[in-house]
Amino acid sequence: MTILSEEPGTAGTAAGAQDTECARLRVVLLLDIQKGAQERFLDAYELLRSQVASVPGHVSDQLCQSIEDPSQWLITSEWESSEPFLAWVDSPEHREMVKPMHSCVNDTRSLRFDILRETSVAGHTGHRAPRPERAGDGRVRHAITFTVRPGSEEKVAKLLADYASPSARVDSATRLCRTTLFMHGNRVVRAVEVSGNLVAALRHVAQQPEVRAVEEAINPYLEEERDLTDPEAARAFFTRAGLPAVHEAVAEADRAGKVRRYALHYPVLGGSGAAAARVLARSDELAAADPTGSLVRSTIFQRDDVVVRVIDLAAAADEDLALTTGTADRDLAAELGRLLELPDAVRDLGDDRGRGQLLAHLEMTLVTDRHAQDS
Repeated sequence: MTILSEEPGTAGTAAGAQDTECARLRVVLLLDIQKGAQERFLDAYELLRSQVASVPGHVSDQLCQSIEDPSQWLITSEWESSEPFLAWVDSPEHREMVKPMHSCVNDTRSLRFDILRETSVAGHTGHRAPRPERAGDGRVRHAITFTVRPGSEEKVAKLLADYASPSARVDSATRLCRTTLFMHGNRVVRAVEVSGNLVAALRHVAQQPEVRAVEEAINPYLEEERDLTDPEAARAFFTRAGLPAVHEAVAEADRAGKVRRYALHYPVLGGSGAAAARVLARSDELAAADPTGSLVRSTIFQRDDVVVRVIDLAAAADEDLALTTGTADRDLAAELGRLLELPDAVRDLGDDRGRGQLLAHLEMTLVTDRHAQDS
């Protein structure tokens, strides 16, 4: 039905995302209920189920209790597609709806699935193709973003560059592999790569004293005030700050040369974030299939109108401006240009002069890039 804490989405390839765009969605929420809180939990669920039933796109839900451990519950719900669910789950209305449950649960985990096949007494239905397996190294990628007060960028960058790295090991199955921080003006983007359970890794990192110290240090400089000592306020902040990976592309051929990481922040016109991400994804799929190109990996993060593209290149950013900016295909470049809010000087994305100006406008500053040992 819902999520009670930040549960980031993960990306397949662009093609896979398009193939499953209209698939019905099954959401499974696993809950560990506090001792003595069952009645409060059931009361909260009764209130919540009535509210969720009126959300556009919601089809049905079921509440289930484990027959082996009565403290283990799950809520499973069906949605017409992922789009209405994601729009609702990211909304302030959702955060208000689930507040009564927060005092009843120890832990939650949300799992989301496209419905591909279905069997019932009426027969078999569904012929949708599955998404392709996760490309490349199998790591899960996610980002968070927030803004700081204008004029504080240099102080914030120093704090974010100098903090001590937290422990990379979460548990026997999960490890934080890489953390990269970028800034673009007063916007901060922290991108992480995880082997294993992303949610477990994010919770682990948030609890580490090194991370808590730097988060407290940058608090005075944030445009949006937050109180990380208040679990409710912290949960709301990181939900709003979440920047999911919506598309990934990985080179089909090995690339020669030193691999370097870059990030670009695309200023989109209002309401155009998802469309711009799809255009960039198609461009990167073409680049990944080019055996002579330098693109190693691209990950596009997007929420609403915030679009950030992190690319690993086996070349310097200015060696292939068309690839770096995502404008190599003329038709896709024209489509992208119509979705971006750019100065007149960088309107022409069809030549290297315009692309160079575009790169200068989009490129984010690398603050720190940290790899876990043995990653």
